[in-house]
Amino acid sequence: MISSVATPLRTSVLRSAATRAPAGFSARNFSTSLAASKEVQNVTVFGAGLMGAGIAQVLAHKGGYNVTLADVSEKATAGGQSIISKSLTRIFKKSMADKSAEEQAEAVKKVVDSIKVSTDGAGAVKETDLVIEAIIENVGIKQELFKFLDGKAPKDAIFASNTSSLSIKDVAATISEERKALFGGFHAFNPVPQMKLIEIVKTDQTSKDAFESLTAVAKKMGKVPVSCVDSPGFIVNRLLVPYMLEAIRLVERGEATKEDRMERF
Repeated sequence: MISSVATPLRTSVLRSAATRAPAGFSARNFSTSLAASKEVQNVTVFGAGLMGAGIAQVLAHKGGYNVTLADVSEKATAGGQSIISKSLTRIFKKSMADKSAEEQAEAVKKVVDSIKVSTDGAGAVKETDLVIEAIIENVGIKQELFKFLDGKAPKDAIFASNTSSLSIKDVAATISEERKALFGGFHAFNPVPQMKLIEIVKTDQTSKDAFESLTAVAKKMGKVPVSCVDSPGFIVNRLLVPYMLEAIRLVERGEATKEDRMERF
């Protein structure tokens, strides 16, 4: 029953947060000059699944960044490319409705080809400005990845995790103290090309410059960034759980049916 109400409720919460966030909301508690933040040009995304591929797609298509999509095998990166191609095909079919199928296909190919793919973790971050991790939700595996990348990426590269529920500080536990100042959360939502909100999560060690750089990246992607401290569930999932529980209670008490709740959202 939880799964039957989670998606519409989550979408409702996201839509509300994205449309109500006023200009400047994301940085209101961390005011600092954007001029002092790191200029990001090269972004490496680890994890070529649905989330990682979606983030890579928007970074390249909307943000104009130099993007590398990395994973453990060529099969995985090929899967990511397929996800991106199918998503862009739907997007361009609508946005280029007055163009021929050949022109639409060429537009898709141009974006897909602009995204480099790699199975070499060290090589993927050699010249990166920003690493965004979107792998399995397992804190130990994430820690292993970041520990490895910490010794391979440039000293001033920003690290970020797309985790939806794990503590950002816990994920960053295995990296150097210097890198922890450049570490934050970058929680996008599925499907990334359509969902506007991105939660920018700041630990007590995240520098203002790193936070502002992540915020700037989200904005350049055409997203609505909202600031959040490193707390359980961040913002959206923290709100979502009470919504879900109350929906379940309504059904259990016979005050509404499952279909009524689906129709409402």
